[in-house]
Amino acid sequence: MKPSVRLVKRLMDVGLAAVGTLGAAPVMAGIALAIKLSSRGPILYRQRRAGMMQGSDDARFGEFTVYKFRTMIPNAEAKTGAVIAQDHDPRVTPLGNFLRRTRLDELPQLFNVLRGEMSLVGPRPERPELIRNLALAIPFFEERMRLVKPGITGLAQVNLSYSGRLPGSSNLARLKETLVNPFQLEGVEDSEADDMRTKMLYDFAYAASLESFWEFLRTDLSILAQTPLVMFWSKTGK
Repeated sequence: MKPSVRLVKRLMDVGLAAVGTLGAAPVMAGIALAIKLSSRGPILYRQRRAGMMQGSDDARFGEFTVYKFRTMIPNAEAKTGAVIAQDHDPRVTPLGNFLRRTRLDELPQLFNVLRGEMSLVGPRPERPELIRNLALAIPFFEERMRLVKPGITGLAQVNLSYSGRLPGSSNLARLKETLVNPFQLEGVEDSEADDMRTKMLYDFAYAASLESFWEFLRTDLSILAQTPLVMFWSKTGK
C-alpha cells in the first residue's frame, strides 16, 4: 500500500468514525436499551478477531477484540464451539435478526476504527481459529488480510449477504459454480467454504484497488455510499 493511500485512509477513518460515533450515539443507546429489554445477557458482544498481517513474509495475524451488539442468545456456542454464522441461524434472537439485516450490530466497531484496529472499509475480520481451518480448505485465504486492515464495511460486505452468500440477483450468480467449485467436485454444494471463497475474491479485488491512490479513493467512497443502501434497503451490489 502506498504511503499516500495509508495516510488518507487513516485520516478518513478517524474523521468519519468520530462523526459517525457522535451521530449514531442516540441510535446506539436505543439499540442497547432494546437488547436489554428483549433478552437476557450482555448488550455488547466481545470476540477475538484476526487483524492485519503485517509483513510480506510473516504469516501471523495481529489479533484484537472486536465489539458488536449482541444478536444471539447467551452462550450461543456452548454446545457447538466456534462456527461460522449462517443465514436463518436459530441462535439469533428476533431483534438480532433485524440488527444483522440492517448491519446495525456493527456500529460499536466504530470504536475499533478509532483505536486503529480496523478501518471503515476493508475485509470482514474473521476469528483466528476459523481462519486456520479455512486456510486448509481455501488456498491463500489468509492472504486477503496481508497489509490490509479489516473493515466494518467493504467490497464483499456490500455485494454479498451477511453470511457471504452471492445473491441470485448478482451478475456473478451465473458464474457461481466456476467461482466456488472450479474443479467440479461432487458433494460439496453449498458448503461453508463456498461463501468464504467468494468473499475472498472480493477481498482480493479490494486489496488490488489500494495500489493506486485514485482507484482507492473511488472504491472506498463508492463502498461508503453503498453501505446505507445495504443497511436499510438490502440493496446489494450487482
